[in-house]
Amino acid sequence: MLSVKSLNKWANAHTYYWLDVLRIALGVFFFIKGLQFISQTETLVELIDPLKGYGGVMLVIHYVAPAHLVGGILIAFGLLTRWALIAQIPILLGAIMINFVGIMNVSNLILALVVMAFTIFFIFYGSGKHSADYIMKMGY
Repeated sequence: MLSVKSLNKWANAHTYYWLDVLRIALGVFFFIKGLQFISQTETLVELIDPLKGYGGVMLVIHYVAPAHLVGGILIAFGLLTRWALIAQIPILLGAIMINFVGIMNVSNLILALVVMAFTIFFIFYGSGKHSADYIMKMGY
């Protein structure tokens, strides 16, 4: 199995500016979604309504917004990118599953699937050469 060190070496050898722009855009997307969850809590409660009987609604409300806000900033700057993206996985799985439990919204499902694909890609690719992780590792 590939180690994180070998994945980082491969990613640094195959880095492109458009991938960095895509990582930054993903981080900004998560940050904006976190702001939306904070400013529109009634919409979040409405989204979670099909899951009310399963418990943990307050946990979801108190996990989604901070994970998106902090994770979005970390992802955009390329700092602890893999950890920040791993924290997004349960939220994205919930965003995908909520379409099957509640009312199906195809555009939200497609958006969640695309963001999940980019998240999984960057979990393996890492933050890349133009990131805070790389700068701290190289000691600039």
